[in-house]
Amino acid sequence: MLSGLPGGAGVNIAHEAVDRHAAGPLQHRTAFRWIGESGDVQELTYGRLAALTSRFANGLAALGIERGDRVFACADRIPELYIAAIGALKHGAVFCPLFSAFGPEPLYQRLERGDARALLTTGRIYRRKIAPLLPRLPRLQHVILADAAAEGTIAYPRFLDAAPDVYTIAPTDPEDPALLHFTSGTSGMPKGALHVHGAVVAHYATGAHVLDLRDGDLFWCTADPGWVTGTIYGLITPLVMGVTSIIDAGPFDAVRWMRLLSEQGVTVWYTSPSAIRRLMRLPPGAVRKEDFRRLRHILSVGEPLPPDAVAWGREVLDRTIHDTWWQTETGAIMVANVPGRPVRPGSMGMPIPGVTATVLQEGEAGAVGVVQDPETAGELGLAVGWPSMFRAYLGEPERYERCFSGGWYRSGDLVRRDADGYFWFVGRKDDIIKTSGQMVGPFEVERLLLSHPSVADAGVIGKPDAMLGESVKAFVVLKSGIRPDDESRRELIAFSRKNLGAAIAPREIEFISSIPRNRAGKVMRRLLKARETGGAAGDTSTLAE
Repeated sequence: MLSGLPGGAGVNIAHEAVDRHAAGPLQHRTAFRWIGESGDVQELTYGRLAALTSRFANGLAALGIERGDRVFACADRIPELYIAAIGALKHGAVFCPLFSAFGPEPLYQRLERGDARALLTTGRIYRRKIAPLLPRLPRLQHVILADAAAEGTIAYPRFLDAAPDVYTIAPTDPEDPALLHFTSGTSGMPKGALHVHGAVVAHYATGAHVLDLRDGDLFWCTADPGWVTGTIYGLITPLVMGVTSIIDAGPFDAVRWMRLLSEQGVTVWYTSPSAIRRLMRLPPGAVRKEDFRRLRHILSVGEPLPPDAVAWGREVLDRTIHDTWWQTETGAIMVANVPGRPVRPGSMGMPIPGVTATVLQEGEAGAVGVVQDPETAGELGLAVGWPSMFRAYLGEPERYERCFSGGWYRSGDLVRRDADGYFWFVGRKDDIIKTSGQMVGPFEVERLLLSHPSVADAGVIGKPDAMLGESVKAFVVLKSGIRPDDESRRELIAFSRKNLGAAIAPREIEFISSIPRNRAGKVMRRLLKARETGGAAGDTSTLAE
């Protein structure tokens, strides 16, 4: 259970994640185990992590960083990033992680909009991307380099060595700001979603109820901290639960990932459907030869998990993969397939305890009403008030207010709910294709295409059409050995028409080498649409490499 700060001084994420464990029997337990690309291992116990994060907090205080100031980090998955995150939260600063793969302009947009006062980064990123931006960032007063020294910057080792390893966390109100996560819209500037220290209640609840983390578990969340999942479930939640996390510092490699699961003895694994799809390309025999006896629970996040991925998990891993749904704005898992409840392949699952979810539709004069009938599509709405609900879009109060209506948070995701209460993803509200009077969700077409044995990946858009309004077009990546010719195209169109009907099936299929996805694994359909129409691509900073 969470303890709260001593003496009833409120709730601080850093205390719940590290300090309360370091003061008790878990002080010698490994909190993080970093595995380098070459296989080298570095570990930090809860006790050591408490000391290092206290030094970082004291160092921030010595620099004049005040409570509420924003401390950014832009680095690969290195120990210094994780220490900076907890140290900033301990000091009462607002922590904001950025993808190390961002180019200079996306970094500038976020540092400037977030009013960054301090930044932890590496020498390589500083030289190539940050240093040229400094004249445009007068408020960024301190740059801390984790692995190098440069004029006008602070060397991380010296920064820590000069600071005491004991830090007393000041009283922290649950509504004090803690985390700032930038999320890209379909166009325009990135949105900065602000979260508070009280969100840790949801981090703990979902760690116990959805991730099913138990004493002695070895947990692996494959997400980078630059993505909200990597911060909440790759950093904060496993620490709050007092378990050991492995951090893989290397790039994605399907064979290596299977070996890590086996050799490290991972018990709970949280990854993305896009990663699972890439693992599905491995020969089943090569996967089955690994030892997964300790692997108890597998979850996915980032986009809907297709039924064939669930079938693969059961057949090849002998495990059921549990899909989860949440957003940067929700701050924690809201809808999930939880342990002990039957999984319906393709379903998001049900709202977790304490969360009220429904299906919303707009009526006359824009009034929003709750859909009572099952199987009727509408916008997924959440009753306001859950602990990890975002509290603002930074500097955009009107945009924030538009997310709510009649006591509901409007997610922008279209869903349907079956008679038993399971939710099923239909598509993003702004991705819906209107063709011949039909409303087509691109995801259901993509899901069908992905079930074909020749298809490795797919993305679907609405293509402007003078007669139909829009026609359904699919971009398809074929599996190795399948020829991208007219015969394959006719086969896929016939397969789609047979299973979806002529009104929904794609009228056109284009074979391409890869589908553009963001680092959360979601299809970036607006890039496909821009490719088709020649329009503006908008913000591409979150595009996966």
